[in-house]
Amino acid sequence: MSKLTGKTALITGGTTGIGYATARLFLDEGANVVITGQNEERVKSAGESLGDGALAIQADVSSMDDMARLVQQIKDKFGKLDVLFANAGIACPMPFSDVNEDNMNNQIDVNFKGVIYSIQSALPILKNPSSVVITSTTLIEKGVAGMSVYAATKAAVRSLARTLSAEFAGRGIRVNCISPGLIETPIYSKLGMSEEAVSEWAGQLLTKVPAARLGQADEVAKTVLYMASDDSAYMVGESVLLDGGMANI
Repeated sequence: MSKLTGKTALITGGTTGIGYATARLFLDEGANVVITGQNEERVKSAGESLGDGALAIQADVSSMDDMARLVQQIKDKFGKLDVLFANAGIACPMPFSDVNEDNMNNQIDVNFKGVIYSIQSALPILKNPSSVVITSTTLIEKGVAGMSVYAATKAAVRSLARTLSAEFAGRGIRVNCISPGLIETPIYSKLGMSEEAVSEWAGQLLTKVPAARLGQADEVAKTVLYMASDDSAYMVGESVLLDGGMANI
């Protein structure tokens, strides 16, 4: 039997990259899948590409109203939720001396508040048992220049996985993190940097990866599947590094 047969999963930031790869894998494993994204065209395109079994809804994770509306739609259609993959995130690299209010607020709103709003909104329909997986980053374990605010927001959600696991234990809700390293996804085109600058920056970071390659979104998706499924029923409050050895070697 498939690992998610009969289960319903919500994936925020599910239109591209890790979120989209996970949605595709969850569908293959028998789940009903709801994906969200901010961009209307990407949401529509991803929904059409995923096909039957997937419901694509435009929603902004940094908006409490959007997330409440989204969860109501899930409740109306499926009645409950078994898996929440709080994956939506943005990265806005900037030297610490230049960090300004917009840089901080944009990343905090999506990466930290967005995770809180997603989980809060989903709580009433999360089953017992259920699984929440949050996307953090290997950069909470290894400092990289220019990523101070981004890494701090991701360290905050890693902390949430611990505290919420303790708080939700009585409800059977497990909360864990996936902490990817350099993964080949469209996020690099959204950094607000020129293609040349992104290429140079990524090349410098790649020298710090013992595996000597970028990870693939499908590889991360397989780990998320394990954390979402009953296979990981005894994993609680954990953070799994998937970074080619970048933080540990």
